[in-house]
Amino acid sequence: MVTDTDGYIYIIEYLTEHLSLFESSVVGENIETTPKNTVMHVIEIELIEQIISVCNQNDTLTVNRRNTIIREVDAIVSDLEEILSSVVNNPVTPNQQTFIKEFATLIKNLFDAEINNFPENLHE
Repeated sequence: MVTDTDGYIYIIEYLTEHLSLFESSVVGENIETTPKNTVMHVIEIELIEQIISVCNQNDTLTVNRRNTIIREVDAIVSDLEEILSSVVNNPVTPNQQTFIKEFATLIKNLFDAEINNFPENLHE
């Protein structure tokens, strides 16, 4: 659906261009990391919020389409875990949080575009 599109490749390239935001995130001895303030937790929360928004905006999506979206999000999370593997358990910084929110919004926009291209949504 989206993970096999050029748009997704561009979004991943955008992430890799901004990896320096994440490379500076190092767990120090004085920083307490909880599951709720890690890079991965923020990624999951932001993606969940955006995908809920996609589904709410498209209430005519079939169960099969919704399941496809969920599988796609799982694949996206796996890709992000791989790309950011060295920092996913580190505390998230404010700049990282801002970037992750923007990234999740780009993913949502990609889903919106793909949903609008479903054959049942095209009006001729």
